[in-house]
Order: sequence, then C-alpha cells, then structure tokens
Amino acid sequence: MDRSTERPTARAGVVFVAFAFTVGMLGTTLPTPLYGLYQQQFGFSNLMTTVIYAVYAGGVLLALLLFGRASDVLGRRPLLLAALATSALSAVLFLTDGGIPVLIAGRLVSGVSAGFLTGTGTVALVELVAPRHRPRAAMLATAVNMLGLGMGPLLAGLLAEYAPAPLRLPFLVHLALLAVAAVGVWRTPETVAAPRHELPRPQRPGVPPEVRPVFVPAALAVFAAFSVFGLLTAIEPGFLATLLHLTNRAVAGAVVFSMFAGSILGQTALSRVPGRLALRLGGVVLIAGLGAIAAALATSTLAPLVLGTVVVGIGQGLGFRAGMTAISEASPAARRAETVSSFFVVAYVGISVPVILVGVAAHAWGLRTAGLTFTGAVALVALTAFLLLLRRR
Repeated sequence: MDRSTERPTARAGVVFVAFAFTVGMLGTTLPTPLYGLYQQQFGFSNLMTTVIYAVYAGGVLLALLLFGRASDVLGRRPLLLAALATSALSAVLFLTDGGIPVLIAGRLVSGVSAGFLTGTGTVALVELVAPRHRPRAAMLATAVNMLGLGMGPLLAGLLAEYAPAPLRLPFLVHLALLAVAAVGVWRTPETVAAPRHELPRPQRPGVPPEVRPVFVPAALAVFAAFSVFGLLTAIEPGFLATLLHLTNRAVAGAVVFSMFAGSILGQTALSRVPGRLALRLGGVVLIAGLGAIAAALATSTLAPLVLGTVVVGIGQGLGFRAGMTAISEASPAARRAETVSSFFVVAYVGISVPVILVGVAAHAWGLRTAGLTFTGAVALVALTAFLLLLRRR
C-alpha cells in the first residue's frame, strides 16, 4: 500500500525537478538575444557585452565552491528553492533598467542560481528514481540542463521580436515559470534522510595525482568546448547583426538554441559510443565545427555558421559526457566530489576568461578578426587534448 502511494509521488518529483532544472537554467541564457538592445539603450561596447556575460561564470564558481555540498547537509529541496529564488532575483534585477551595474549584478546572481542547480538538480533527479534507473536519470539531468540553456535564447528572441516590451516581457514570463516550478519543488519529496540546519565548509577543488593523466586531457577538451559555448552564447547575435546583417532576434535565439540542441544530440543519441572514443571523437567534431564557424566569419555567410554551431554542440556533448564519466570513474570515492568540482571549475573558467579576451580583441581589431583568432586558438587547444588522448593507452 505504501509503495503504491510513494511511486507516483517519486515520479511526479522527477517531473517537478526536471521542470525546475529547465526553467532555472533557461534564465541564465535569457538575455542572450537582448544584448544588442541593451547596447542601444545604455551605449556600451561589445567588450562590455562580454564582461556582462562572463561575470555569470563567477557566480557559478562562487556557488560551487561555497555551497557545492550544502544540499548533502540541508537537503535537496531547500537548495532547489534557493536556486529558483536567486533566479527570480536575477529576473527582477533585469527588469529594473538600472544600467550596466545592475546588468552585471543580475548576471552574477544568475550564475549563483546555476551553481545551485547544477549539482543539486542532478543529484535530486538521480535519487528520486530506483537504482536501476539512475543512469537514465543522470542522462535526463544533462539533457534538461542543456534544454534549459537552449530555451532561454529561443524564448527571449521570439518574445523580443514578435511581442511588446522586448526588455521586460521575457523576464516576466520567466518569473511566472519560476513560480510554477517552485510549487512543484515544494511538493517534491526530500531525498536526504536527515537534513541538518548547518552549512558545510567551503569545498576546495583539487585533483589527486593518480587522476591527473585522465583529468588533464579531459579538462583541456571541456575547456575548449565551453569556451566556444561561452563565446557563441555571448556574442553570436552580434556576429549575425554585424557581419551578416541579420538583426532578427528570433533568428539569433534560434541559432544559439541549435548549439544546445546539438549538445543534447551528442550526449543522448551517441550515448553508446565508448567513453575514450567519445572523448577523442568529441575533439575532432569540435575542431570541424570551429572550421565551419571560421569559414562563416571569413565569408560572411549564414549556412556554415549555423552548421558549425550545431556541430560544435555535438562535439561539446560528446566530450563533456565522456570527460565527466572518465574523471568520475578514475577518482577515488573519498575525493570524487572534489575532483568533479575541479572539472566544473575548468569548464566555467573556459566560459568566462576567453570570452572577455575576445571582447578585448574585438575592441582592438574588429569582430571578424577577433572571432577568427579565437577559433584558431580554441582549435589548437582541442587538438592538444586530442593528441594527449592518443598518447594514453
């Protein structure tokens, strides 16, 4: 009797958490097609656009380092509600029209929300299902993460292009979705047996010496992949408007969405590719996608840009899944969370630092030259990771 009443609740909890995960991550990329409008309103450069985007990664790292293990102590549900609350605060900040400092604050708070969601949402989904279904739940967590990231630009682009109040309506819609998600999370069963009312110590990243031969090439590969993700999410609408003269914000949102759709494809449809092969293949696919993007920048044509964006997503999905699996399997149980956190630190440094460097280069040399230089540099990093993987038996 008890089991029959618990199972629907657990299944509903999976739906509620997956929805909350998607909605929360949606908010982190919602401003992507709107940066051009903010530039017109507040008069800042492409360099400032990359800075506003990149501070998001600082919020993610802050949450991972300070609260990476908090849900183990406080429970999954309180951290998920905290993630939704900080996401709502970010939306409110964007609604205030407070200028560049408020945009930066909104992005920072959005990053904190993503940091809460990344670990807690994944663990909650895994714990809500029976042990035999946990690999599928982990795959679901990755898929809804990328789905949310892709839905943000798509939703904002459509609303900004075809609905009134382009700088307000996307965030109002997001607040409504967050309210629905919060109700669902509130009804979700807690999976931590005995939550305590105390915060754990900050989590210090580190990599055990025996894991480094696996960690270094995987981290290089994910650094390259997330660098491209960061760049295209931050300034691909600028590429479309400046170099291709496409100012339709719905098109810009759809192009960015295609990258995250490619990532979902790379992680799910190709999930049976063995881990080591997937990591190598991901690097090759990423380099191919970068080549197509470079061709698009050099010739100012749309087709190779879209193709390269999708291919980059597939390469990122392959490399990220395989890298995470390899590092988790190679790490000793006592230091697995620490090592995985270090992997995420590398990924989010990849999202932030190279994007700012591209902004500096674009300010000095122009967007086309900066983009071509960036694609070449990241392709070199991906090639280095690929060669290191070939050397490993």
